[in-house]
Amino acid sequence: MRAAPTLIISRARVASETRTGGRLLLLVPTTSYRIADFLQAGERQGADVAVGSDQSGPLSGLSDGRTLAVDFKDLGRGVRQIVDYHSTHPLAAIIGVDQETTLLAARASEALGLRHNSPASVEAAGDKYRFRSRLANSGLPAPWFTLLKPGEDPRAGEMPYPVVLKPLALSASRGVIRADSPAQFLAARKRIQAILADSEQYGEAASHILVEDYIPGQEVALEGLLDDGQLQVLALFDKPDPLVGPYFEESIYVTPSRLSAQAQADIAATTAKAVASLGLREGPVHAELRINEAGTWLIEVAARSIGGHCSRALDFGAGGRLEELIIRHALGLPASDPNTQSASGVMMIPIPRAGILRRVDGLLAARAVPGIRDVTISIPLGDTLVPLPEGNRYLGFIFAAGETPEEVEAALRKAHGELEFVLEAI
Repeated sequence: MRAAPTLIISRARVASETRTGGRLLLLVPTTSYRIADFLQAGERQGADVAVGSDQSGPLSGLSDGRTLAVDFKDLGRGVRQIVDYHSTHPLAAIIGVDQETTLLAARASEALGLRHNSPASVEAAGDKYRFRSRLANSGLPAPWFTLLKPGEDPRAGEMPYPVVLKPLALSASRGVIRADSPAQFLAARKRIQAILADSEQYGEAASHILVEDYIPGQEVALEGLLDDGQLQVLALFDKPDPLVGPYFEESIYVTPSRLSAQAQADIAATTAKAVASLGLREGPVHAELRINEAGTWLIEVAARSIGGHCSRALDFGAGGRLEELIIRHALGLPASDPNTQSASGVMMIPIPRAGILRRVDGLLAARAVPGIRDVTISIPLGDTLVPLPEGNRYLGFIFAAGETPEEVEAALRKAHGELEFVLEAI
C-alpha cells in the first residue's frame, strides 16, 4: 500500500510581517507550473511567503531549512498540522494554487478564521457531479446528466447521444471523451476506468464517471476574482479552435474576447449566478462556458486561477500580474485597479502523438515571429509524451501580444508552425 503523500511547508522569503500581520501560505503540488509565478508575485508585493508541496526535494532551492510535513490526502490531519504551524508562524492567508489544494486551503483557512470559501462550496466546484447537481435548480441552462457507478449497468442504449463522459475530479480535460453511439460509450467508459485506476484519485472520484449532454457552441474561459461574493471579471478568453471531441485538447486562448458586448455581459452574469449558487465568495475563479442559440452554458467553475503557464498571457499594467491581484486579495491589502490590457494570448502546445521527445527544432524561428513574447517547452527532452485523454501535461506554451486579437491569434499559429517535434516511437 502506497504511503499517503506529504506536504512540505518551507519558508521561501522573509519580508515585513507587520504589513500583512502574518505569513502567506501557498499550497501547491510539486508538479504545478505555478509556483515560480506566485513566488515572484509575492516578492513584488513584499509578502512573507511560505510554500507547501507534496515533496521537499523540488523546493530545496526555495527553503531556508524550515519545513513542516502535512498529510496531503488526510485533510483533517493536514489541517491540524497547519494549525500547529500557525501557532508559531502566524498565517495571514492561505492560497490553494492548484485544483489539488483548494479544499485543504479552504478547510485550514476556516479553522484559522482567515478569509476563505466554505469547504462545501469548494467541494461542489471541484466535483463535476456535485457541480451539475448544485446548478440543476439554479435557473441557468443545464444539460441532462447522470452518474455511472462501478458495477452498474451503463444503459448504453438509452443515452441521449451525443454525450460526454468525464471523471469527477481530473483536470486539463484528462479523461473527457465524447461518445456518439453505444459502442463509443462503452469504449469510453472502459478507457476512463483505466485512467482512474492509474490516477491518485480516491473515494467516489476514483471510480464514478459523470455523463452529460454534449453542449455545442463556441467555448470561452473567464478569469475572475471574488470579493465578498462580488465577481470582478479580469479577462475573458476566446478559444478560436473548435472543441468538438472526441477529446477536448485546448490550444489557443486570446483576450479580449471578440464576442458582442451583450454576449460578454451574459457570460459574466451567468458566471456570477453560478458561483453564487455554488456558495463561492472569495478569491480567484476560473470558468469555462459555451455559447449557442439556446443560451450561455457553464461547463465548469473552479475555485482557483487559470492553470499551466497561461496566466503569463495576462498583464494588468499598474495593477500587476494575475498572481499579484490574487495575493493582494488574500492578504486583505488595498485592491489595485487592473488596467485594461492590449490584446494577448497563449497557445498550449498540443502533443502531436505518443512518443519520447528527442528534439525540438525551430525555437529561434518561432520566437522571432512578430508579436511573440516567449516560447517555452515544459516537457524535458527524453520524457515520454502522452496525448489526451490519458495525458495531463502540455508540451509547452507560446505567448503573444498585439494590437488586436486577430494579430495575436495569427502570431500564435505562425510560431507554432515553425516548431518541429522529433519523437521516438514507443
